[in-house]
Amino acid sequence: MHGPTPPLPLPTDRLRFAMPPMHDSLADERRHRKERLAGALRIFGRLGFEEGVSGHITARDPEFTDCFWVNPFGMPFRHVTVSDLVLANLDGQVIEGNYHVNQAAFTVHAQVHTARPDVVAVAHCHSVYGRALAALGDLLDPITQESCAFYEDHAVYGSYTGVTIDADEGRRIATALASRKALVLRNHGLLTVGDSVDAAAWWFLSMERSCQVQLAAKAAGRPVLIDHKQATETREQAGGDLVAWINYQPMWQDISRSEPDLLS
Repeated sequence: MHGPTPPLPLPTDRLRFAMPPMHDSLADERRHRKERLAGALRIFGRLGFEEGVSGHITARDPEFTDCFWVNPFGMPFRHVTVSDLVLANLDGQVIEGNYHVNQAAFTVHAQVHTARPDVVAVAHCHSVYGRALAALGDLLDPITQESCAFYEDHAVYGSYTGVTIDADEGRRIATALASRKALVLRNHGLLTVGDSVDAAAWWFLSMERSCQVQLAAKAAGRPVLIDHKQATETREQAGGDLVAWINYQPMWQDISRSEPDLLS
C-alpha cells in the first residue's frame, strides 16, 4: 500500500535566495550603506561590544569615496538611527551630521580606507574575547570551520601605543592589515574589513566568537588543529566576503524587523 505522492520540487528560479542588491543610483547605494551601518551598530550594541565611547564601524560613501559614515561619538550603539550617522572626511572633519566623531575612528579607519580602496566598511570594537586574545598577542588557530575563514588571512599588530590619535600609527596598522580581512591589535582588540557593511560586521562577529571558542578550548585542553590543506580549502569555501554577506542576512532581518526605527 503506497502513501501519498510527494509534491514535485519547485523550480529553483522560484525559490528565494538573498544576494547583494544592485543600486539604481548613488543615492540609493548611500541609503543602503547607511541603513546597514545603523543596523550593524545596533547588533553590536545588543552583543555588548561597546565599551564606554570606544568602538566604531565606518562605511565609505559611494560617491565621495574619501569620506566615510560613522556612528556619532558618545551615542549608545543601540540608539543609533540612519539620521544620526555622521559623514567625515579623511581629516576627521564633519561634512554632514550633528555630532562629533571619535578621534580614533578617523585616525585608524581613514588610513585603512585610504590603503584599501576595495574596502567599503571597517569595524573595530573592544569586545571581551577579542581583547582577551589580543592580550595574548595570538592569532586564531584553525580549530573550527569558522576560524578557518581567517586562516592566513589575518595578522597581529604587535605594538601598543595607547589610544590611537596619530596618523602615522594609523598607517602602520593599515600596513599590518595589508590585503587581509582582519587584524588582532595586541592589547587592544579586533579590526575587520569587508566589501560591504554586512561583510565587515559578519567578520567581526565571527572573529569574536572564534576568539571565545579558542580561549575556551585551550582552557579545557589541547585543541586539535585542522591541517594546512584542509584549513586553506575551508577558507577558500567560507572566507569570501560574499559568504560573509550571506551569513549576516538573518541578523539583518532580525534587527530591521524587530527595531524598524533604526531606519529613521
